[in-house]
This record gives sequence, C-alpha cells and structure tokens, in this order.
Amino acid sequence: MRLSRAAAAGAAAVLAMTACLGPTGSARVATADASGDGTLRIGLILDNTGPQNFLNAPQAAAAKLAVKEINAAGGHKGKPVELLPETISTDTAAQARELVAAKADVVIGPTDSSRAPAAIDVLSNAKVAVISPANSASGLSTYKSGGYYFRTSAADIAQAAVLAKLAKDGGARTLAVVHEEGSYGKDVAAAVAAAAKQSGLDPVADAEFRAGQAQQAAAAAKAAAPDAVVLVSREGAQGAIAELNNLGLAGKKLILSDGAVNQYGSGLGTRALDGARGILPGVFPSATFQAALVAVEPGLKDMTFAAETYDAVNLAAVAAAAAEDDAGTSIAARLVAVSGGTAQPADGGQPAGGQPAGAQPSGETTTCKSYKECADAIRAGKRPDYDGESGRINFDSHGDVTEANYTVYSYGADNKATMSGNETASSSGG
Repeated sequence: MRLSRAAAAGAAAVLAMTACLGPTGSARVATADASGDGTLRIGLILDNTGPQNFLNAPQAAAAKLAVKEINAAGGHKGKPVELLPETISTDTAAQARELVAAKADVVIGPTDSSRAPAAIDVLSNAKVAVISPANSASGLSTYKSGGYYFRTSAADIAQAAVLAKLAKDGGARTLAVVHEEGSYGKDVAAAVAAAAKQSGLDPVADAEFRAGQAQQAAAAAKAAAPDAVVLVSREGAQGAIAELNNLGLAGKKLILSDGAVNQYGSGLGTRALDGARGILPGVFPSATFQAALVAVEPGLKDMTFAAETYDAVNLAAVAAAAAEDDAGTSIAARLVAVSGGTAQPADGGQPAGGQPAGAQPSGETTTCKSYKECADAIRAGKRPDYDGESGRINFDSHGDVTEANYTVYSYGADNKATMSGNETASSSGG
C-alpha cells in the first residue's frame, strides 16, 4: 500500500461557494414511493489524473468486487446490479451528466473535494444518490444537496482528536500547532487546538506558513517552548519539517497530520523524523480484502480508498434492498437507516430512515458486514446495520460518518514510517 494517502485537494473551492450553503443543506431525503425501473445501476466518477492517477484503480477494483459479490448473492430483486462503464476525467459535471443519461441510480465519487459540488449539483437535481469514498473537505457537510450526498470518508477535522491524543500519549503537556495556509490547514489547526484543550493539553502557539516559507512559523513554535508540535500541512510539509528540525522541534516532538505523512527517507536530514508519529485515514486493508481486490484487478498495488468505495457500493445496494426499490430517491432516503445512523429531515417530520419506499422491517437491528448478510437480515424481518471494510459508518444528518478510523505510523532513523497502531475518533473532530 502506498503510504502517502493523497488528501482531497481544493477544499478552498468548496468553502468559497458559501452562496450554495444553507440551513437546509444537510436535510435528508423524505419518504418516497417506489419509482425505479427494476435494475440497480451504479456509476463511478474517477477524477484523478497526473501524479494522483493511482487513486483510480483501487476505487474501480473495489466497486467491481462489491458488485460481483452482490450479484453472487442474488443481485437486486433477483436481477444483476449493473456497474456502468467508468471514465477518467476532471470534467466532473460532464461525467455526472453522462451517468444521468445512462440511468445511474447512485454514483460513487468523486475523489477530489473541489469537484464534489459539480457532481452534487447535477446528480441531486436528477435525484441520483451520491456517495463519495474520499471527499474530506469540512465545508461539504453543509453543502446543499437536497439530502442526496453522503461520504464514507471522514471530514479533515476528524483527525484533530487523534493528533491531540498522540501528543498526550507521548507525555506532552503543552502543544504548538504549525499549519500551512489554506482551509485544510486552518480548519484542522483550529480543531487540534480545541481537541487539545478538551484533553487537558495547553495549546501554546498556532503559527501559519506558506509552502516553502516555514522558517518564521517554526521560530514562533520554538519560542513557545512546547512539549510537542503538530504539523498540519500538505504541499509544504517537507520544507516545514526541515525548518522544525533545524530548531530541534522534529523527531519525537513532532506529530504529522494526514496530509504531511510520507516516506521522506533521504529527502530530510539524518534522523530528522526519528520517533515522530503521523496518521492516515482509514483502516489498513485485511489480507483477505486485499486478496479479493487483486483477484478482481491483477497487478493492483495501491489500496487507497478501496475499503471506503467497497462500503459505499454495498450501502447503496443494501439501501435499495431495504426500500425494495432501485430509484435514487429511495436509496438516499434509506442510506442513513441501513448504515445504523439516525437523522431528522429539515421539516421535523419522520426520520429519513423511517418508512421510505418498500417494506421496512420493524424487528431488531442486526449488524451485517456484507451485502448478503444484510439482505438475509432484511428477509428475516430485521433492520440491517452495515459496518464494512472501513469500519462503523452510521451516517448522521449531514450524510457524514460518525466515526473516523486512523492508522498510526511511527518514523525510524531512516525517516521512513511503518504502521504502529490504530485510533478512532468522532467525525466532528472531538
């Protein structure tokens, strides 16, 4: 697995679109009469080109694996689920329009947070459910989607509690934050400071820098004499680490946000990161899951966002099974419930997981980890609570997961990281 997990870029573009945000942005889809055509069609939006194009393959493989397993379990109402042919493009709106024309009921994607608004605008207007396996910009939680947008990845700020915990676990009493300019840096830095206070740490400094110009921010952190430093950065991470190292604030004192974790090796000074820790979103794929993915896509080398994609496809199919309808409206109305979450629509009426299209079992809730298990539960009159390869999901009223899982990495003297543990946090960053 490639260690550097590419964070969804361009969050500033999302947050800048404040005119599209509003109090009803997170409203869930209301109940719906069955309106599907009997065939569940799933589309993919793959939007990474250039250096990030490695992110496309694991998502495509995971979607193919999920659909293969769903169809082996009987498909949707006895008919095979269709995975529409995928294209790779940065013209997200055009991709979305093509998927609408192909009669997609649910779309998995996009990867890049900055492209989510284009997908949401087109697909929600066409009443097609959207589940991104990778979007992480915090502003998307309240983007106006009419209740059609969900994501199986956590918002960036969710990592804050884990970063603060790592500092405290390392014996720190005071903490400085050094963050790169931009919405990612500012949002996560503010969340880290709040999480630090909640955990009993004293946040003594928060210094901002521009990529390639971290010397002054490092000096400000040094002046505060912190026990630990959290670096919140993406493009400017390596330069910032070098500056912090020059001032004796690297090594065991340093904790890296998800955007800053990489295999630096000789790119940094000798032992610069020895003892440092960092995190990446998600859980490390099990050997069984990796083998299943490679069986579908021989030669697959990266598993980034595979678990989240696999779960997104399964959730869509389980929602359709619970609704006994393949229409996007029915799927969107059932996603919260089948994930194990709860949500109230904006009008204060019945929860959007309450009684949408099709029969809704009134029996006990049962956890299920595959489409087959969930479908069996529905047939047995039970309420399915899908928890899959990415962990517990439990969508909230924003369509966000309520728990965020992280893999912890520790650096050695060679400035390379190895997996050393796992942590879970609330998706709200607390």
